[in-house]
Amino acid sequence: MSQLVKYSEDEDFCHGRSLSWNPKEAGLFLSIDHHVDLSYFPCKRVRISAPFFVNGESFGQKKRASIDVLPDECLFEILRRLPGGKERSACACVSKRWLMLLSRIQMDELCSSRSLEKYGVVGDAAVYGSKMTSEAEDPDIESDGFLTRCLEGKKATDVRLAAISVGTRCRGGLGKLMIRGSSSSCGVTDLGLRAIAQHCPSLRDLSLWNIPYIGDEGLIEIANGCHRLERLDLCQCPAITDKALLAIAKNCPDLTSLTIDSCPNVGNESLQAVGKFCRNLKFLSIKDCPLVGDQGIASLLSSATYALTKLKLQALNISDLSLAIVGHYGKAVTDLVLASLQNLTERGFWVMGNAHGLQKLKTLSISNCRGVTDRGIEAVGKGCPNLKTFGLHKCASLSDSGWVSFAKAASSCESLQLEECHRITEIGFFGLLLNCGANLKAVSMTNCFGIRDLSFGVNLPSCFTSLRSLSIRNCPGFGNQNLGMLAKLCPQLQHLDLSGIHGITESGILPMIDSCEAGLVKVNFSGCINVTDEVVVALAKLHGGTLKMLNLDGCGKVTDASLVAIAENCPLVNDLDVSKCAITDYGIASLAGSKQPDLQILSLLGCSMVSDKSLPYLVKLGQTLIGLNLQHCNAISNTVVDMLMNHLWKCDILS
Repeated sequence: MSQLVKYSEDEDFCHGRSLSWNPKEAGLFLSIDHHVDLSYFPCKRVRISAPFFVNGESFGQKKRASIDVLPDECLFEILRRLPGGKERSACACVSKRWLMLLSRIQMDELCSSRSLEKYGVVGDAAVYGSKMTSEAEDPDIESDGFLTRCLEGKKATDVRLAAISVGTRCRGGLGKLMIRGSSSSCGVTDLGLRAIAQHCPSLRDLSLWNIPYIGDEGLIEIANGCHRLERLDLCQCPAITDKALLAIAKNCPDLTSLTIDSCPNVGNESLQAVGKFCRNLKFLSIKDCPLVGDQGIASLLSSATYALTKLKLQALNISDLSLAIVGHYGKAVTDLVLASLQNLTERGFWVMGNAHGLQKLKTLSISNCRGVTDRGIEAVGKGCPNLKTFGLHKCASLSDSGWVSFAKAASSCESLQLEECHRITEIGFFGLLLNCGANLKAVSMTNCFGIRDLSFGVNLPSCFTSLRSLSIRNCPGFGNQNLGMLAKLCPQLQHLDLSGIHGITESGILPMIDSCEAGLVKVNFSGCINVTDEVVVALAKLHGGTLKMLNLDGCGKVTDASLVAIAENCPLVNDLDVSKCAITDYGIASLAGSKQPDLQILSLLGCSMVSDKSLPYLVKLGQTLIGLNLQHCNAISNTVVDMLMNHLWKCDILS
């Protein structure tokens, strides 16, 4: 007490020491740094945001992040005043709450750098001066849109879409987004698409595959925010209706490609809007949409007469009227695919051909349409004078007569494919070759069980010089007699595919190989169980200077002698498949001992006699290999495989 009475103004009340001299009472007060001067009383009271609490003898302060107690409205105002995209990206990493708030800020709600000066915000904008502008001031800052993002399965969530929308703004802009599949618990919804729509105006390509929780609301947001959209793919999106596609058509005039697959609620109204507003539409594919009918196809094609070049119609409830519309209004169509259209009849194809509107058609594919008949196909051949590629798949009503008639009418055709058309026989096959004309370059026949081996001789012209590629796959009736006929007709063959034909032997193959004057480049004998070393040796000697690809998969009679001939005569081979052949370590050593600078792919699948002794030879071959298949090579140990993987780190090894 005496000390207090003697106090004068010249003396300090406290020299930075604790106000309590009792150590036990020191915890009652806040700690004070040594540099704090308490010789005067503060002008204002210190505001303490966190409450005090009593713990035993002492008071403490419960620490809480003060910014986390702010409501979303306050955080929204703070985040929208960030000076640039990098700052927003950094803040998005703080928490999911901040990320979702940032993803909901629209472009027109962002404060410009000039507006930030009012609030005393300094940072990069002050450093760079006039060079620094915010997205709100410069709408072209992300005009490139060169970034691509793909979300699949469990990774396809709204949170990831929000991160993409915030993170791509200052990095060139999002140009392509693909979402494939979505989990049932936290999959993509309209909320995620809304974030993309608000922050990615540069989006040009959007693909949504198997997304059940996205509806009209999300796609409408895309339509309102992404006016540069050029390509839209919708596959298995059951919640999307005509309402969403109507918004896309009205707000995305640059749309050039539209795919609608398995969307049961999309119908004629949306197609009518697309034809009316999307004048630049070039590609349209509609598959398995039960509400799409003749009215939608007619409305679209009549409006997009001079723009639409590629059209695909599959599994739709359309009739012959749609084919008539395609034949009349498809003046710009160059590629046409008609698949699984069960309501079409012969009349539809006849009208489509005789409408004479498909003058520019170059590629036509018809699959699983019961209405394809001889008369209809002949009309199509006459009505498409510039047709270059034509394919028929699973057309059971087509016979030799219609096939030959089409060949005569389509004189400009260069490539013909026939698959599972069992009424086509050897008469139709050779009639095609003799009547199609000099422009034919490639013929492919797959799984045509009606073709049989000729049992009688036929007078043929001297040669058929234009054919370059011939593929006869899995036609069990095709035999040596047919090959002998082809040897006389096709001296300019370069690609020969006879895979899966069990009936051919060296007596039919050798004349075929000997007649190819231009030099074979690609040869496929996979599944030809009667091919022997004699065939391969003759092929290597006659065409070793041009041969680049050889497939002998399943040719069990091929041995090391074939590999020796390939090693000595075929320096250009880059793709060699000897799976399930009777080769040993000696054959691999012979192959490695030759100069094979171009060998890139080697398949030894199922070669049970190739053992660990081939390790040094495989290592040597691996200097140029990019693919090596050692599956089911039981004599090669896992240790050797591991060593190969260590040595051939540039090669993709299957084991």
